[in-house]
Amino acid sequence: MCSVCGCGEAQIVLDKDAVGGAHAHGLHDHPHDHDHPHDHDHDHDDRHHHREDGAIDYGGGIGGAHVPGLSQERIVRIERDILSKNDAYARDNRRAFAAKRVFALNFVSSPGSGKTSLLVKTIEALKDRIAVTVIEGDQQTSNDAERIRATGAPAVQINTGKGCHLDAHMVGHALETLAPPPGSALFIENVGNLVCPAAFDLGEAHKVVVLSVTEGEDKPLKYPDMFAAADLLLLNKSDLLPHLDFDVGKCLGNALRVNPRLQTLIVSAKTGEGLAAFVAWIEASAARRAADMAKG
Repeated sequence: MCSVCGCGEAQIVLDKDAVGGAHAHGLHDHPHDHDHPHDHDHDHDDRHHHREDGAIDYGGGIGGAHVPGLSQERIVRIERDILSKNDAYARDNRRAFAAKRVFALNFVSSPGSGKTSLLVKTIEALKDRIAVTVIEGDQQTSNDAERIRATGAPAVQINTGKGCHLDAHMVGHALETLAPPPGSALFIENVGNLVCPAAFDLGEAHKVVVLSVTEGEDKPLKYPDMFAAADLLLLNKSDLLPHLDFDVGKCLGNALRVNPRLQTLIVSAKTGEGLAAFVAWIEASAARRAADMAKG
């Protein structure tokens, strides 16, 4: 987990010009625009700099899976502490989403599954029906955020450095900059990784796992925690099926063995197959979420 891989050693830099006066900060308390305080510390040193593109940069982190003298009991305790702190921030995010009726989806996958291309097509299909904002997570570059902004949707890039996932605190900071409008949808594109993001609640309504047909039918069995945590599986790049030896039924069967409640859609960002069904799923899920919130 991340207490072992070291990506929890995060650092943050906000570009003060691009994000309206944000600043690099150390240990302090301050209110966020999404109506919850964070008590947090980010260690900074003289190597930090303000990003010109407005991205949020979390530095390099500290690697090292095997730490001499660190027992498994100690590792488990650290993991529990990390997840407990993350869950508190996730609850804050969830309250902020509820207050503004924002429907948040956390998109997770391995690298190269086609998440960004799929989001671009989905935003284009939704933009006349519901406002969409996007948080992009990658270790480096703002390439994906730029692709999203080209659709007209506001996007904030989070660079995690050596970090292998987004956490709820990072998302809370991004929300300050993004300020999603009431009644909108928020798409969170997580770092490409089928392991750590499964454990980190970001405050989202649903995790959506994207799996491409180029990855193999056994991915759900190899990475069961991710598929168990997800509510929807998008099997992407269906346009490549005629050229591959890929058994769709076997793949979906493996996924349902891990999570019998998992909903599944077969899609293609290239041809548009399944996108209408995915858009309908978003709208129906957002409506159900709003109704549940109205009930209290």
